[in-house]
Amino acid sequence: MSPVQASCPACGAPVVFNVDTSIVAICEYCNSALARKDRKLEDLGKVADLTETDSPLDIGLRGVYQNIPFEITGRAQLGHQAGGVWDEWYAAFADGRWGWIAEAQGRFYVTFPSNNISPQQIPNFEQLILGQNISFPNTAPLMVAEKGVATALSAKGEIPYRFQPKSQYYYGDLSGQQGLFATIDYSELPPLVFIGREVPLSAFGFAPGTVKEKELRQVSALQLTCPHCSGPLTLQVPDKAERVTCPNCGSFLDVNQGKLQYLNLPKLQPLTPIIPLGKEGDFEGKKMKVLGFVERSVTVDNIRYPWQEFLLYNVETGFHWLTFSNNHWNYVKPLPPGTVQANKLIGQINFSDKTFKIFDNSKAFVDYVAGEFYWKVTVGEMAEVADYISPPLMLSEEISDTEINWSLGAYLPKDQVEKAFGLPAGTLPEPIGVGPTQPFYDPNAGIGKYWLAFSGITIFLWMFFAITASNKQIISKNYTFPPLANNTTATQIIFTEPFEIQGRKNIYITAKSVVDNSWFYFEGDFINEETGLVQNFSMPIEYYHGVDGGESWSEGSQTSDMFISALPAGKYTLRIEAQWSKWQEQAPLSLEVRQGKSRAWHPILILIFLPILPIYALIRRGSFESQRWKDSPYNLSNSSE
Repeated sequence: MSPVQASCPACGAPVVFNVDTSIVAICEYCNSALARKDRKLEDLGKVADLTETDSPLDIGLRGVYQNIPFEITGRAQLGHQAGGVWDEWYAAFADGRWGWIAEAQGRFYVTFPSNNISPQQIPNFEQLILGQNISFPNTAPLMVAEKGVATALSAKGEIPYRFQPKSQYYYGDLSGQQGLFATIDYSELPPLVFIGREVPLSAFGFAPGTVKEKELRQVSALQLTCPHCSGPLTLQVPDKAERVTCPNCGSFLDVNQGKLQYLNLPKLQPLTPIIPLGKEGDFEGKKMKVLGFVERSVTVDNIRYPWQEFLLYNVETGFHWLTFSNNHWNYVKPLPPGTVQANKLIGQINFSDKTFKIFDNSKAFVDYVAGEFYWKVTVGEMAEVADYISPPLMLSEEISDTEINWSLGAYLPKDQVEKAFGLPAGTLPEPIGVGPTQPFYDPNAGIGKYWLAFSGITIFLWMFFAITASNKQIISKNYTFPPLANNTTATQIIFTEPFEIQGRKNIYITAKSVVDNSWFYFEGDFINEETGLVQNFSMPIEYYHGVDGGESWSEGSQTSDMFISALPAGKYTLRIEAQWSKWQEQAPLSLEVRQGKSRAWHPILILIFLPILPIYALIRRGSFESQRWKDSPYNLSNSSE
């Protein structure tokens, strides 16, 4: 850099151009914008004084961005058509390029002029449509997030373009994934395109300590007087406030660089915010102050659905929101518009590995305003609002005439809101119904996994014991009982040969008799020959069949079986005492006794009862989701009515 010094044509003071490629320098003495022109300077007019902000940047700061050193040489403040200003800082890079660092609402956007875009690839300002996707060469798709008019208000230092005080120009801001950002500047023909991305302050590589003091600096609150009622009024963030209401008379006041102007006195029914204005709360480890309070509403089928919003502010994190609807709370942060790609045809968004489904889409109106705001809010202000939910999160889109804004809200239980503001437990009202983002609390969470696990274990053990069961035969014999003496009290008794029974193994008995429209009944006793222990059991065998009304029927079987529990190990004899209906005839009996036979009934019962809890949990969840969606126009059950 070779400094060039000249005299200000307006006041004669020395003016220095430290960068060869800078176009304009602002005279430090008379605020004249001076453009280089051959061997003399052209006076473009005087700039206004800079509005004090809490920017951590300043002229002279040196840093390193993407491994290339740079120095901030100039600054401009541009007026937004909706009110307020934003800063643009101009950085001279060591490789000869100029970088634009835009700063708004605590965010930083670094862009560079793009020279590989032909004029035919740049849409006219009138062709820009909010939400429209635009592609430039070698750049990912960008979405039109804002279009408007900027006014050159004030400046300082050296500027790499012809900065004309009070001039206005059209612009379009584009936003893309992963912080991609671009601006189309229509101040020249063909328009200029600047492409870069949103970056954190730490990305500028400033030397440690050079910006820290500025980061912590906050513009002091201003004590003012209401121009309508002369009551006292405090501006908490005078460098950002654009609209404030008088706490004494309720007047709407416009804010212009800390100066108040009376607008009107809306006739509104007074509302008392449930969280008082000015109260501080802890959110994400930061103290955030309640600056403003808004009640908004949508009307569907002549039914008004209101909710309230609290504007929070912290000098480091900027503006966030708390929303309050049916006593449900959400903590809301702004998002770069281009990071959200909504598929409006199917009403779905994939964001941060989550799928958000559309919940509501309507026109929202501002019904009540109190406090301080960073935009020129008015009662009756309207925006197209669409909410997409993936509990406990909500993505919200707001479309006005000039810009698209996206925000990400997260459900906040009321006890956490009370804790954040240091309120006693129970201060805030209990939620009504189910909130759109309220998470489903399931005491049986994960029960499905346990059900699958236990079912698998049950089936495995069933198969294991079926395969490894001993199923040992200890009796297998055919008996023939002689005819009975009578059909009432007479029985026949036999005893088997002694046999061994193993302990801790069940006993399975199968008996078969050739009964035909008759029955055979016997009682058995397992008798332990050593201890005298007797285990009794009984088995009826009956089989009937016939024809009734031309249809055959049958019931019973010629075979019967049963399990009995394990007996102590030892030598046993089986005593059988039998009766049968055809007592005059001999009665055959085939008897088989086994030990260690696998039973299927127990695991079947377990498999039947295991799903009870998962099914109960599914029913509870279904009921909860039904309550969540009952007021949504996108509720599938509503659409089927």
